[in-house]
Amino acid sequence: MKQAQESDSSGTIHFRIPRALVEYASDPDNDEWRGWIARLPELVAEMTAAWSLELGAPYELGGMCSWVAPARNADGDELVLKLGIRHYEAEHEIDGLRFWDGDGAARLYASSSTDDTHILLLERCVPGNWLKQTLPEPDQDEVIARLLGRLHREPPAGHPFRPLQSTCDEWGAGFAEDAERYPDKVDAGLVRAGLEIFRSYAETASHHVLLCTDLHGGNVLAAQREPWLVIDPKPYVGDPAYDAVQHILNCPERLEADPLAFSQRMADLMGLQRERVQMWLFARCLQESYSNEPWTQGLASLAPRIAP
Repeated sequence: MKQAQESDSSGTIHFRIPRALVEYASDPDNDEWRGWIARLPELVAEMTAAWSLELGAPYELGGMCSWVAPARNADGDELVLKLGIRHYEAEHEIDGLRFWDGDGAARLYASSSTDDTHILLLERCVPGNWLKQTLPEPDQDEVIARLLGRLHREPPAGHPFRPLQSTCDEWGAGFAEDAERYPDKVDAGLVRAGLEIFRSYAETASHHVLLCTDLHGGNVLAAQREPWLVIDPKPYVGDPAYDAVQHILNCPERLEADPLAFSQRMADLMGLQRERVQMWLFARCLQESYSNEPWTQGLASLAPRIAP
């Protein structure tokens, strides 16, 4: 297994930084990321020694917020070392994985945190193929629904998790600002309906469970202990219907073809009320329609087709 730090012919040590992290940190507004990346070599070396790990080269597709590499401990167990910059959506990833304890999600073996970093030693999913690249989308629907059915449990009293309403409040505020800045992009009546969902709908659920909030085919990996395991959760407590939406948004062709039928299919597979999945999908389509990301183009035109 290779080391995370490699030497060139001159003997100079180079610490491998995945391309996605480098590109994101190159944005002039991302000083925080550049400072965090500069501290990574020392922190990785510290945790490698503390947990007696041998590391491989970091995964190139670890994301914009984390440094992730295959690892092996002194017993030869195949693991993954993940260092993620602390940000509000993923603040309770460690707590969520500890709560699920490998039941449908990758198992957490050890963890630590600093002021700006969460550090996780995780089960390695082998062979590790993404669900989104392995099965046709209708089959992915069924895998996602089954996994969520297992993960959606009520956490015990005194749990650390934030309510879904807290992130809805932030998204709603940003959505309102975007709608005011670009008044001609989305019909004002639709904007009002979407804002009402963000402001109050989360509290109307009949029961609240621990959510992943970012579960889609790119966050489910093929494994040996179980056929599929969830990675990279962003846990909140709230309406289980919300968790169907991220997968739907990650299947743009089917979403464009028939958004209502797609939302109803996911609701039925998860045993949820169709209307609740539809309402969350409607609000998210409106919110994301103001994004500059290529995948969000056209979402504004979908909203009237699934409006409540």
